[in-house]
Amino acid sequence: MWTTTAQRTTRTPAGKSRTVRRTLAALTALTAAGTALAGCGGAKQTVGAAPPGKQNAFEQRADTIVRDWPKVEPVSGHKEALLPLAGADRPGVSARKVTVTVGHGACDARYGAHVRESEKLIVVSGWSRKKDDKKMCTAQLATDKVTLDLKQPLGHRTLVDAATGKPLAGHR
Repeated sequence: MWTTTAQRTTRTPAGKSRTVRRTLAALTALTAAGTALAGCGGAKQTVGAAPPGKQNAFEQRADTIVRDWPKVEPVSGHKEALLPLAGADRPGVSARKVTVTVGHGACDARYGAHVRESEKLIVVSGWSRKKDDKKMCTAQLATDKVTLDLKQPLGHRTLVDAATGKPLAGHR
């Protein structure tokens, strides 16, 4: 005589019992998961080794500018990762380097520029790092030129200051 599925049990080596219904449900779920992971249609799937890292302030701002261009508002407040640039040299369309003028504090330990390229824009911003010491420092502005390497020639892309959201003076 056959018994219903809910009444049959199996024993594991440890002496614990499970119902066959639970076992079949688990096997069904595993089979469905395996099928889903295998993909449909035989197309290759790419799996990354690690999730993308957290974006810094410049990367977030560059994404916003590329997405919303040309309707971009300037950033509010002073951010060390988004310093406005004083200008840029006028490179030719075949240039793979752009020189920008970065304004930074006279007592900053380091300074430089970020760059992000897209099909239509090159977004650039100055950055600085303050010294860790507690010494007094004047609040004077220093400017220095920084040369950035581009992955592709400048072409007809617009060079945009990330802090202001506007084309850089001296460009175009």
